[in-house]
Amino acid sequence: MTRIGVVTFPGTLDDRDAARAVRLAGAEPVALWHADADLRGVDAVVLPGGFSYGDYLRAGAISRFAPVMGEVVEAAGKGMPVLGICNGFQVLTEAHLLPGSMIKNDHLHFVCREQVLAVESTETAWTGEYQPGERITIPLKNQDGQYVADERTLDELEGEGRVVFRYEDTNPNGSRRGIAGISNARGNVVGLMPHPEHAVEAGFGPDGARGPRSGTDGLRFFTSVMRALVS
Repeated sequence: MTRIGVVTFPGTLDDRDAARAVRLAGAEPVALWHADADLRGVDAVVLPGGFSYGDYLRAGAISRFAPVMGEVVEAAGKGMPVLGICNGFQVLTEAHLLPGSMIKNDHLHFVCREQVLAVESTETAWTGEYQPGERITIPLKNQDGQYVADERTLDELEGEGRVVFRYEDTNPNGSRRGIAGISNARGNVVGLMPHPEHAVEAGFGPDGARGPRSGTDGLRFFTSVMRALVS
């Protein structure tokens, strides 16, 4: 069975949700603690959302130095799939696994909403079961969700097809070019601000009132990586 590690830092909020998403996708979630220096033989890693170390200094800045991140960085360099969600995306930028940075929302308020995303790339380990141009709806909740990078970096991301998700209908936090998620050049590392782990069960995710098959747009993140690992 595919084993997917879920890292918990002090202040992480969504680790149990991420583990549940992994389980619903048919994989085995493996709890990883920030002080671990061993990934316990997992096949992939999820860095979930929250406020690791209270977001002191900058969101994700302290987590980057946690012992487990040394192992994650090394494993990612060898091709292991790594997904950073919200605070996890912030950690990935601080660890230089992804370019750019996350700063406070341009309106300086916490945002919590159902967010429509356009799928820009299906060439990553985490998005292979989506369709290019597909619109999905998953929850968004953050206060440091504005993705920023210099123009050269943004042009590189666009030119290399590494913008994975883009905000549709509205830009909720001022992210440059409406970017909601990106990948590394290899496609095994993906970070995004919205929360796919909160849209994995029919009838309970966004638009759950529309019917028993709605509300599951986030589940394919986790089934995609399972397929990528056996292909």
